[in-house]
Amino acid sequence: MRQDEDDSRLYSVVINHEEQYSIWLADRDAPAGWRSVGMTGQKAECLAHIKEVWTDMRPLSLRLQMAEHEKNPPEVLAAPVAPSSDRPLNELVERLQTLQPIEATARPERLVRHFKESLDRGVFFVKFVNTGTELGIRLEADGSDLSKADFLAESGSASLVGTLTLNYNKVRFRGDVELPSLAGTGRLEFIEAVRPGSL
Repeated sequence: MRQDEDDSRLYSVVINHEEQYSIWLADRDAPAGWRSVGMTGQKAECLAHIKEVWTDMRPLSLRLQMAEHEKNPPEVLAAPVAPSSDRPLNELVERLQTLQPIEATARPERLVRHFKESLDRGVFFVKFVNTGTELGIRLEADGSDLSKADFLAESGSASLVGTLTLNYNKVRFRGDVELPSLAGTGRLEFIEAVRPGSL
């Protein structure tokens, strides 16, 4: 295998439909789903070009979804319920009540088929990107909508609802996950405080 400094081959900068960049040997056809952006050069030149133009690492579908949510915030279904006076609302739960970026974190690998297998078992995992908080959530099949999700084609989106207990607070998760990127937006809704030992 050649070291980068000895690599004199020419590369092309390529981009996919999610506006994610990579490099590909210039003498080869771009892989399926990718197209050349017209930049060809040594490996270091191509990587420098990518570093300059790829300033937002979020996939295009997530950027568009977040922009749409900013323009047209979803209707709030219910105001957050205040916790009982003897137990204040946990700070983390409070922070996660606002709509924010999430990623589906399927097990054992972050693949659409593993995400689907988790949903079939009645549980799913999400990571709130801003806080790094990863949660396992029991799926509420009645409240969730998978009709727009094509798991075989890895396209469309899944609207998910589920419950969990987080730091002695019973909460409900509501969110949307785009299958191509396994990313989207979500938030928590406070349901009730749980007394220690009653779990």
